[in-house]
Parts: sequence; structure tokens; C-alpha cells
Amino acid sequence: MTDRPLRSVLYMPGANQRAMDKARELRCDAVVFDLEDAVAPGAKAAAREAVLAQLAAGGYGPRQLVVRCNALATDWGRDDLEAMAASRADTLCLPKVESAAELDAVTGLLVQAGRDDIQLWAMIETPEGVARADAIAAHPAVSVLVMGTTDLAAELRVPHRADRLGLQYALGRCVLAARRAGIAVLDGVYLDLADAAGFRAICEQGRALGFDGKTLIHPTQVADANAVFGPSAEAVDWAQRVLAAWEAAAGEGKGLAVLDGKLVETMHVDEARRTLATARHIAATNTDTGHQS
Repeated sequence: MTDRPLRSVLYMPGANQRAMDKARELRCDAVVFDLEDAVAPGAKAAAREAVLAQLAAGGYGPRQLVVRCNALATDWGRDDLEAMAASRADTLCLPKVESAAELDAVTGLLVQAGRDDIQLWAMIETPEGVARADAIAAHPAVSVLVMGTTDLAAELRVPHRADRLGLQYALGRCVLAARRAGIAVLDGVYLDLADAAGFRAICEQGRALGFDGKTLIHPTQVADANAVFGPSAEAVDWAQRVLAAWEAAAGEGKGLAVLDGKLVETMHVDEARRTLATARHIAATNTDTGHQS
């Protein structure tokens, strides 16, 4: 994992030109141009061309740009992959991944097209995907796991509850798989746009479960996701004090440090450094007026 934040990852329909243009002005960390669920079958080809035009135009600053392709097994999947391989795309999101073999098929096609540098985000949306999360997360091309909680809840036949009780095992298992593989993991979308308090609560739960950020369906959700999944002022202050205590102890030849009466260990130092690196990246992003290449 890097310190590049993925607090807010906003899906934008590839068939909606206005929405994709609007994303240039938003404070989200990543934009996912969606060619899958958000596009009707008859509009797939036109949406693909529109996304290619957006990638070529750029202007998204430091935001990470991702394209969610249709699954390779669908009528549009191969065309999506071949088109993106010939474009400036460097990250693709794959829906309903259920095995490492599926990822091998995608990377094989991309390599044939001359692209061995494209990162993959693997969506976990089915019981099979959850069961094989370790192998999926460990695939060398995968840099992020993405929970598809809407489809997953339907396949598990669990009711929609505020505490997401029926999804807890799957969520935890995927977080664990991502951590074992050293990659990021994103929580699923929240569909009730009128329930701001519920969305905030789900973000807090996702953060408590270990997720790095949240996938979003509307720009109004960006600010809360950034606030919850980003380091707070208190966390930054703690990190600075931890490093100061550690460095002071090291300067005195001590192998241990104490802060506020508590022992500071190497894992705390690593966490502090990661927190400060993320905070610096966010600060730079918020002041960056340049365009992403």
C-alpha cells in the first residue's frame, strides 16, 4: 500500500457526459467511469467511446481515474478491455470477480494488447468472491479490493439493516484478505441519498471494520467520506507526538519510548508515519491545481 488516499471513490456513469465533466471539480480521491451497471445494454458502445474521450481530455488533477469494464464473459467485456488497453487508462475495475483464473484471463488479454502495466481493482460481489478473497487479493495485478455490497446482500439473502449484520463476516474476511496481501480495500455504496445521517454512520462503521475508503454514487457523499476516512486533526497531532517521542528516545540511546504514560512500539511509529504521509498527500491534493496526465 502507498500513502495515496482512497477515502472517496465516486462512480460516474459512462453514458452521462455532464456527470463525468462535473467530476473534475469534486474533492473525491478517485473517479470510476462506469461502463457496467450504470449503462444500458444498447448504450454500451457509445459509453465506451465517451469514456475514452474523457481519458484523452484529462483535466482531473490528482484524482485517480479508474474504468469499470464489463466482465470478460459478457458481450462487451473483451471490447472494453481492448479499448482501454489502447487508451491512457492505467487502472481497471472488474465486476464480480470470483477467482484468480478470471484475473489471469484479463491480464493475459491486456498483455496481448501490449499493456502489462495496468492495475486491477477486483470487485467482491458474490459468495464465491468472498470465499476466494485471499487468492484474488494476492494476484499480482490487483491493487484494490472493492466490496459490491448491494449484489452481495442479494446473493446472501440477507436483509438490509443499519448495522449490516448479515454482511459482517464477508466484510471482515475481505478486509483481512486485503491486509494479508498489502493492498487497499473499499467499502460498498450507500443507496439512500436522502439519509445523510445513515450514510455517515455506515462510513464510521466501515472505518471501524478497517476499510480504507468508500465507494460513492453521488457527489453529496464525498465530504462525509473524506472526513471519516481521512486522518483527523487529533490523529495527526498524535502521530507527530509519537514520532517526536520516538526520535527523542533514539537520540538518548534508548530502545523504548513513552508517551502519555504509554509505551510506544515500532508498530505505533509505523502507523504514525503512515498517518502523516497520508495527511501530507491530502494537503497537497487540496492545493493542487494541475492536471493529471
